[in-house]
Amino acid sequence: MKRILLLVLTNVAVVVVLGIVASLLGVNRYLTANGLNLGALLGFALVMGFGGAFISLLISKPMAKWSSGVRVIQSPQSADEAWILETVRRFADQAGIRMPEVGIYEGEANAFATGAFRNSALVAISTGLLQGMNREEVEAVIGHEISHVANGDMVTMTLIQGVMNTFVVFLSRVIGYAVDSFLRKNDDERSGPGIGYMVTTIVLDIVLGFLASMIVAWFSRQREFRADAGAARLMGRQQPMVHALQRLGGMTPGELPKSVAALGITGGLGKLFATHPPIEERIARLQALQG
Repeated sequence: MKRILLLVLTNVAVVVVLGIVASLLGVNRYLTANGLNLGALLGFALVMGFGGAFISLLISKPMAKWSSGVRVIQSPQSADEAWILETVRRFADQAGIRMPEVGIYEGEANAFATGAFRNSALVAISTGLLQGMNREEVEAVIGHEISHVANGDMVTMTLIQGVMNTFVVFLSRVIGYAVDSFLRKNDDERSGPGIGYMVTTIVLDIVLGFLASMIVAWFSRQREFRADAGAARLMGRQQPMVHALQRLGGMTPGELPKSVAALGITGGLGKLFATHPPIEERIARLQALQG
């Protein structure tokens, strides 16, 4: 709950800072003179930017269960399921968090953690991962996901996404009004925004959205390095996580729902937009820690 409160306060602070900067630069007077209410725009940017990210966080766990077909292990139906539950429980105790829900889903090798709160999270493992790895490697992957939960990465990524969204919404509309005002400066009968505003806003929403995605992806990659190191700490040594990553490098990773893709064990295409670093970089980081 503290992290959720921090998320809300941070996004409100961003909007306040945007308002102060706009006032100091005189942007508010310019916008008001051209028919735009700065306070209303800031409120709109906050709701549109932060609201969507916050709602996605709150529904992330049920959506992940539904979209991936996760079967939550209530009573273990096999020795493997009992071992998975015990491993998650042991790591959760070590990490100082409550026991997450544990689930299994059909699919290629992957795993993910999700949930709005670190003490009521979900850790899910694919059947492909269980079939393609030995127990020590699976244990390392579980440690990786528990580290995501313990680090509060679900809230952190939502916070970053919300801040980026807020900036995109605010800047695209401010620039849109400026462009529209320039194009219609000789129009004495203008009333409300024109075509210049609409076109500029749409284009900038796309362009700035791409830039924001690159920033969010960069933060996601740093989270992965940290979760790898967390798994090594939980296990007491780096080699199991190194071996798990090496094994993953030779397997076909399973697709994850978009809402949890950044918190899986693998994922992401394209260097700038990848939510996960290359396997080789992750192994090198772990080996550097070991050295």
